[in-house]
Amino acid sequence: MNEAEKVVCVTGASGYIASWLVKLLLQRGYTVRATVRDPNDPKKTQHLLSLDGAKERLLLFKAELLDEGCFESIVDGCQGVFHTASPVLFSASDPQAEIIDPAIKGTLNVLKSCAKVPSIKRVVMTASISSVLYNGKPLTPDVVVDETWFSDSRFCQENKACPSFCLLLMMCFANEVRYLSWPYALSKCAETEEAAWRFAKDNRINLVVLNPGYVIGPLLQSALNTTSELVLSLTRGENTLPTSTFRFVDVRDVAYAHILAFEVPLAAGRYCLVDRNVQIPEVLKTVKELYPTPGLQEKCKNLDKPVEPVFQISNEKAQGLGVSFIAWNVSMRETIESLKEKGFLSF
Repeated sequence: MNEAEKVVCVTGASGYIASWLVKLLLQRGYTVRATVRDPNDPKKTQHLLSLDGAKERLLLFKAELLDEGCFESIVDGCQGVFHTASPVLFSASDPQAEIIDPAIKGTLNVLKSCAKVPSIKRVVMTASISSVLYNGKPLTPDVVVDETWFSDSRFCQENKACPSFCLLLMMCFANEVRYLSWPYALSKCAETEEAAWRFAKDNRINLVVLNPGYVIGPLLQSALNTTSELVLSLTRGENTLPTSTFRFVDVRDVAYAHILAFEVPLAAGRYCLVDRNVQIPEVLKTVKELYPTPGLQEKCKNLDKPVEPVFQISNEKAQGLGVSFIAWNVSMRETIESLKEKGFLSF
């Protein structure tokens, strides 16, 4: 690529995944137009501005997902757009306004801007494994989920059974204002990706979607993000936890997968990004070895009776793209080390 072809936009650049994406893009010589809600807030931007290459090739822009048309001037002249901006919250006082509208309407707002810019060769969007898994098909141990699976928004909305992982999150954030209806949240996750694919097809946008699982790994930002907050909760052993399954992936693998999805000419469609499924007893055993907490194992109920089957999620397509997954226990160790370095855990 020449210099003109190495100009890209990253939406929601101060986020957990996006920060690593910006870091890797700068390392590869890209000029990055990064959108944030407030460029003048050092708590949100200082970790970006301190990255190698940021002084020369990082430009910060103010943008709001629901501000129609605000992305047009930012993406104009870009060759690629990485749309990572979407709220990742497990509770909200107003779920529709805080989570659902920014996810669906915000995604379409970004894509509408991209459709008007002829220089854009490809849009890479961050979705979730949640928009893959839930469609009513049995998730038995012999099942291998892959990119051909799509969550059914109607099934998610009508299904009253809440995945046990969601129950775990609810218990870890018991003091929050209001929980989401998880079937409703899953349905909207599916609807966001569905809407993106429809718009991309109708407007001939070259769209690639990444579907990561539960993202862990070291933090670049100074504040806790939602997923690292749960890891912190696990280290403290503060909550009574149901049995569950984590679908782990390292944040650095997710960020690198975004770049490959843009750079590899034959990249297309969707990519499931999960190292492996891990049951909560194994997670807690590893956490306790890394950061001993008295009584941590005893906080869990029915550890010998998992409520979710350990089905498989294929990462064959992602590996074909060039992703080499970091083992989940390595990611967990480095997450905990990062929490220590940033002062969230005492030594």
